[in-house]
Amino acid sequence: MEEQFQITKNELSKLSIKDLFFKYIRFIPLFIISVALSLLVAYLYLRYATLVYQSVGTMIIKDDQSSGAGSGDKFEELFISDGKKNIQNEIEYLQSRPLMERVVKALNLNISYYAKGNIKELNIYNSSPFRLEVFEIYDSSSSFSLPVHFENETTFSFEGQTSKFTFGQVFKDKYGVFRLVRNPAYAIGKDYRVTWEPTYAVAASILGSLAVAPKQNTGIVILQLSATNAQLAADIINQLMDEYKLATVEDKNDATRKTLSFIDDRLRVVQHEVDSINDRRVNYMRANNIYDLDAQLTTNIKRIEDATNQLQSEGQGLVNAEFISNYLMNRQNARDPVPSSLGIEDPTLNQMISGYNVAQLARKKLLENAPEGNVAVQQKEQEIELLRQKILENIRTLKSSYQSSISSVKSINSQAQSQVKALPEKQLILSEIQRSLSSKLFVYNSLLEKREESAIALAATISNIKELQDAQPNTVPIKPNRKSAQVLAILIGLLLPALFIFIAELLNDKITTRNDIERITTATILGEVGHSFNKETLIVTQNNRSVIAEQFRILRSNLQYILTNINKPVILVTSSFSGEGKSFVSTNVGSVLALAGKKTIILEFDIRKPKILSQLHMGKKPGLTNYLLGKIKLEDLPISVSGHEGLYVLSCGPVPPNPAELLLDSRLNDLFVYLRNNFDVVVMDTAPVGMVSDAMTLSKFADCTLYIVRQGHTYKKQIGMIDEFFQENKLPKISLVLNDVKIRSGFGYYGYGRYSYGYGYGSGYFEEDTPPASRLQRMFWWLDLRKWGKKK
Repeated sequence: MEEQFQITKNELSKLSIKDLFFKYIRFIPLFIISVALSLLVAYLYLRYATLVYQSVGTMIIKDDQSSGAGSGDKFEELFISDGKKNIQNEIEYLQSRPLMERVVKALNLNISYYAKGNIKELNIYNSSPFRLEVFEIYDSSSSFSLPVHFENETTFSFEGQTSKFTFGQVFKDKYGVFRLVRNPAYAIGKDYRVTWEPTYAVAASILGSLAVAPKQNTGIVILQLSATNAQLAADIINQLMDEYKLATVEDKNDATRKTLSFIDDRLRVVQHEVDSINDRRVNYMRANNIYDLDAQLTTNIKRIEDATNQLQSEGQGLVNAEFISNYLMNRQNARDPVPSSLGIEDPTLNQMISGYNVAQLARKKLLENAPEGNVAVQQKEQEIELLRQKILENIRTLKSSYQSSISSVKSINSQAQSQVKALPEKQLILSEIQRSLSSKLFVYNSLLEKREESAIALAATISNIKELQDAQPNTVPIKPNRKSAQVLAILIGLLLPALFIFIAELLNDKITTRNDIERITTATILGEVGHSFNKETLIVTQNNRSVIAEQFRILRSNLQYILTNINKPVILVTSSFSGEGKSFVSTNVGSVLALAGKKTIILEFDIRKPKILSQLHMGKKPGLTNYLLGKIKLEDLPISVSGHEGLYVLSCGPVPPNPAELLLDSRLNDLFVYLRNNFDVVVMDTAPVGMVSDAMTLSKFADCTLYIVRQGHTYKKQIGMIDEFFQENKLPKISLVLNDVKIRSGFGYYGYGRYSYGYGYGSGYFEEDTPPASRLQRMFWWLDLRKWGKKK
């Protein structure tokens, strides 16, 4: 088997383009049928495949640069963005399941509607003639389907149930409690299917068809979605962009809401303290009849008040710094933004707190799409920790500065107080109460101002997302692609037969053409003999002008070049194994030589399996075996063939039990001396050389060898054996005869024969020997070149 494949591969490598053309051209009907079937399959696929539509939307994600940072303008600082956006992070957020779940809930995509046809279903999103209202679902984690069959315009039933319902009627089943509501805008068909799926499952399914990609070197993002309904694809894209804008605004407002909550808590505490001090002041004045301060106290008290105010301001700053420090040191707040700087007028601190809050928001957004162990999340946490340490270091510096300033002011205050010790005790107490009240009012007013600023910031928050182009329904489906499907069908229709033919050729281990022989051996091919549709073995007669008869005449002419200078030649006819047509060729070669005036005798020397006499319809006669046993004279061996002048046969005689040993008898020498003296040509029909040694034994009496190769019968590996005989001269003057060449109508034999003997060619030179038409030829008569020739 390995040798067979090696020979086949070598042959295929030597095929020319012309050979390949003729090898495949004869299978045109098969190619046409294959292409037609492929196109039919493509048509059915295009007819019944589910159509897929694609919708596209674009938006821009702007980078809000904080151009007014550090200018001191409160309102300008309030409107700055969170900083530069990472487009890749935003794309991941757009493709996140939580965001898509918001889209599913907004569009109520848990419920889908399908119109059932004979073969396929059609997604009728937004065009369903009814709507399913859900009152209760028993298992919201499982999907289910409700096949609906309408009896008429108002009555329907469910598959597998006998109960009938009408629009607006509440019904229960194993999935929950529902009712159908009529949509009069659309006509009702017969069969529909309503499906319900959990939100997470619908979101995951949609995300599988969503593609989000940035436009190169820009902040523009392109969103593409494929769906079985064009309007559905467009609505999902548009809703996704709306939900994304809303989500970004919500993220921005998170820190501001925390600031407002903290300020409200502080305002309640300070308000209570202010009210308490004010009540104490009023009660003290009433109890002591104090309504005005002495003018002489004005100067000193003013100094004390200034110092006190400064102490209050510095103390408040120290308290706020201490609060921020404690807030950052508390690990429970490690993942929350810092509420604010609480009025600490330090640009560096304010800038670091703003950066810290931005980093916290970015980390929160990353956690929506990635676990805490993600590299990007870890990096962001490291960045947050670094900012926290820097803020704590800055606060420690500020606290040191506040403490130094407080010490200085206290010194000034002590000096002023020592100068008013002489003042009445009542006036001093009242002044102290007034100073406490002023201090608390200062804090209260500062908090009110900060609250208003935060409220304005909350109300003024806008999204940095802008839609450039909303998605529109595209009624032209992207799948299936009609042109691609048809082209693919044609290619498959051409490829399958070609592949089948190629594999058949690759697995074919028998001779089919003259070229098959020429690729393996350099031995001469003396001629070709076509397939005979005649039941008689002896084809060549005096008046026969058929194609096969003429082929034997050409064979006779070619023999002249092999048997030059040989007066009375002995021709040995053999083959590789039985059934290759040795007897047929021997008989007709002898006949064609006899027609040329040569007295010819055919030796039936295949003594194991003799056929010549039976094929000539001649009875059994004494022959070779009788002669070798001494039971018949030489002169009695030749038998004349009736009706064929000059043609004789020498019978094999009875089949001996030891044919190989019998052919070694010395009387064979006398036999061939007699035959050469009494006949012009001797043709020996011998046993197959590939099976027994008879032909090798008889080869010493022969002048040349006709080695018969039968199309579709002889194995290619046998040609290798012939080439070995030829190269080593084991048989005299080997020439090959290609027998039983079958004609393929219109294309020569097998498409590329040497002489292209074909029926209908050379009209007037040959007698017609028309083979019966095959079924394939009858179906594709218009491809028959023979008929074209007749029509012309």
